Amino acid sequence: MDAGRRVLGHFEVAFLAVISVATVIASVQEIVAMVGRGQVALADLLLLFIYLEVLSMVAVYLDSGALPVRIPLYIAMVALARHIILDMKELTELGITASAGAVLILAGAVLLVRFGQARFPYQSRTRSGRMEQGND
Repeated sequence: MDAGRRVLGHFEVAFLAVISVATVIASVQEIVAMVGRGQVALADLLLLFIYLEVLSMVAVYLDSGALPVRIPLYIAMVALARHIILDMKELTELGITASAGAVLILAGAVLLVRFGQARFPYQSRTRSGRMEQGND
């Protein structure tokens, strides 16, 4: 049983390393594309922010062994904002309204998670063994 957990732990770290390396490569490719175009657009910055949040999520997961709920919510909100910005001309009024509504729903979810964290705090143990307040 313990050997199985160790093997799964190694796979977990390996996949997180792959995710991190792929994210860094994608970030570098985006920066090279911006330099090649000679301009930086808001959509580029939002994409880089998404990459940064993915790396942050990997770091938090490596430290605590748990995935905070808020980080994927933030990533989804930025991705939707980027979608609205990039596809504004192709989106119908209903599409824009639906995307904006989805961002509002995600923002509400973040508020609920934050409220729950403040109202019902819990202690969790990090992988290094130290105790800290839950970070969802």
